[in-house]
Order: sequence, then C-alpha cells, then structure tokens
Amino acid sequence: MAYEFKLPDVGEGIHEGEIVKFYVKEGDEIKEDDVLAEVQTDKAVVEIPSPVTGTVKKLNAEEGEVVEVGSVLAVFDTGDGDVAEESAQEEQKEEAPEERAEAKQERQPAQPQTGDKKRVLAMPSVRKKAREMGIDITQVEGTGPHGRITLDDLNNFGKAPKQETVAEAPAQEAEAEEKAAAPVVSQGRDDLEERMPLRGMRRTIAKRMVQSKFTAPHVTVMDEIDASELKEVRKWAKPMAEERGIKLTYLPFVIKALTAALREFPTLNASIDDEKEEIVLKKYYNMGIATATDDGLVVPVVKDVDRKSIFQLADEIRDVVARTRDRKAGVDELKGSTFTITNIGSFGGQFFTPIINYPEVAIFGMGKMADRPVVVDGEIVIRPIMNVSLSIDHRLIDGDVAARFLNRVKELLENPKLLMMEMN
Repeated sequence: MAYEFKLPDVGEGIHEGEIVKFYVKEGDEIKEDDVLAEVQTDKAVVEIPSPVTGTVKKLNAEEGEVVEVGSVLAVFDTGDGDVAEESAQEEQKEEAPEERAEAKQERQPAQPQTGDKKRVLAMPSVRKKAREMGIDITQVEGTGPHGRITLDDLNNFGKAPKQETVAEAPAQEAEAEEKAAAPVVSQGRDDLEERMPLRGMRRTIAKRMVQSKFTAPHVTVMDEIDASELKEVRKWAKPMAEERGIKLTYLPFVIKALTAALREFPTLNASIDDEKEEIVLKKYYNMGIATATDDGLVVPVVKDVDRKSIFQLADEIRDVVARTRDRKAGVDELKGSTFTITNIGSFGGQFFTPIINYPEVAIFGMGKMADRPVVVDGEIVIRPIMNVSLSIDHRLIDGDVAARFLNRVKELLENPKLLMMEMN
C-alpha cells in the first residue's frame, strides 16, 4: 500500500522548510530511519529520516523548493497490498477535472518544447488564479525555484504594461534581423560573471538579517578594554585547564562578565513580543555564540551560563561550536538564546557594528586583541587592548543604558578579581 509522508515540524515550531537535498530518487529502495532529505529551517539544516521501509514512489518537491509543514513530501510503496494514493484520491474528488489534469501534467518529467508550446511550472491553485484573473499563464515569467510561477508573479504580471499585440510581431522580427546584421558591441562582462541561486543557509541568513535590521532600530556603542590583568589570569589558569583537557580562551571570561552585567541591566536580557506589544524580561541566561561555518553564520547556544564555571563554559563552547561546524548540533542547541556574542577578532577585525540576533534586543561584539600604545598615569605604555562593540534595539534600550552596560563589562574584564566576586 502507499504511505504518504508529510513534512513534520522538526521541533521548533517552523511553518515551512527548504529542501536542500534529497538522498533518494523516485524508484529507489529505502529503509526505515534512512535519511530521506535535508531540510533547511530558520535555525539549521535538519536531516529528515524515512518513516517506513519501501520504495520511493513519488517525491512531491524539488531541491531548492520551500515546502510547508504538513504537506506531503514523499509517497512510499511499502509493499503491503495494492499501491493506492488514498489521500491523493480524496484531494482529486475536491478538484475540478481540469485542475486534476493540470496537476498530473505538473508532476510529469520535463519534456522538450515543441512548436509554440511552453512548459509551465505552477501549482494547480496558481493556474486557477490565473484563469480567474484572465491571464495567459504561458506569458508569465516564473521567479520561484526552477522557474515555478507563484501568486506574486501573477500579481506583478497583472500590474505590468500590456504586451505588444501579435500584429506588431512582423515589425519586431524585421527590427531584430536588422540588429542581428549590425556589428555586435558588448555592453557588459557577462562572460566574467557567475550567477547562483540564493538558497539554503545563505537565504535563511539573508531573511533573518533583513528581519532584524528592519524591525529593530540599531544603535552601536564601542569601547576599548585594557586586557592586561585578564591576560595574566588566563595565563595562570591555562595549565590547570590543559590538565583537564580544556582549551582556555578569553570567551568564557567575557561571557561571565556579560552575565554579571545582564543581571544589573535586565532590559538587555530581554525580547519584544511585537504581536502582543509586550516586553519579555528573561531571568535565565542562555548565551548564543555566533559561529562561522562553511554554510554561513550559525548561532549555537550555551544554556544557563550563570550556573557554570569558567572551565565548564570553555569545554561546552568548544564542544557545541565543533559540532555546529560539522553540522551535528541538534535543533535544541541552536535556539533559546537570550543574548548573543560574536567575535570578529579571530579573523583580524577590530571595530564593527554587529546585527542583533532578533528577537533579542542586544548583541556584543569582540574585536581583535593587540598590543597598542595607550596613556596610563600620564605616560605612554604598551598594553593589550581589545576592541568591543554593543548593538542595541533602540525601541527598548536607550544610549545611556547601553553605555553604562558596556562600562560595567569593561570594569569587570579589566579587573578580573571583581569578576571572580560575581561568580556563583
């Protein structure tokens, strides 16, 4: 019998996902729990396992296509009786005869175009809408995956100027022939350009960055931190960390300083519920760690940082970052942050203006630490200086609060003994 597998909610309340890759094709055999596909959500690329053992009868999407949760992703023949698509038959009862024919044509493999016929990629609902709008769908340029025509394409086509009539075609052809006979002058460097689809993680990042930047009015404050004493404390603690198999960086110290400051300035450990117009103050501290991967920027989360030691944080950061880069981090490890830290210093950057990890209301950026000349007690000395940035959502946080928060973080990092007093 046939088994229809619908795209599930992978555990983070998503409404849709982009098909990154299918590991099978129609006609292939697959076993239960074998990977069927990779799906890109707002948080991560998730492997979707097959729920049954059988033959892949039909795949209802293409790579690069966005599929809604609950829609049929694949149909399997489990070999138990006659192969019949019960759900599909029920849907066909509700469709008009012409829609069923069009849907069937839509699912057929691509055929070479002959004569004046043009193969159209569009869902039955889009074709129906085109008929209602009086639009010849063959004249519409599709902007969806693989040229698929969307409802937006129909709306945009309806607003566009009317196409030239068929009677004008001979004149156009004559003009085209005349142009063809003229010398060709290159107007661009298309031969030196490459175009690729905006898909997968990069499309998700683009969407989230636009959402953050156009929802939260950003303001960024910057400062310098004298890391002389912090550097000495880390140097003193490194041998103890190495005995435990832990690589100790500056990041755990920074996280502890941020956590202490967040306790004093709770509006920075918050979010805004735009739908309900409420401020959500969070009394737990989950730190997002912006991580560069081959697929783009991903933010794994270290939970309950206020309850963990420097060594525990160092070990957990190393573990979750490594698994994120290997695409092995679980969905639960990529959500739930209350505040995010990003480090451009490891790539040689100094000052920058990080974009808030929406719906959070602030993000802390670390720049490169380097020896620089500074004035101390009226004398020029060389000190290890770390540049830092703090971007805030100005709807909730004012500039004076941001400055005082950053001053507190600076005070704790420049005086690690004070930082030790803040630890649980």
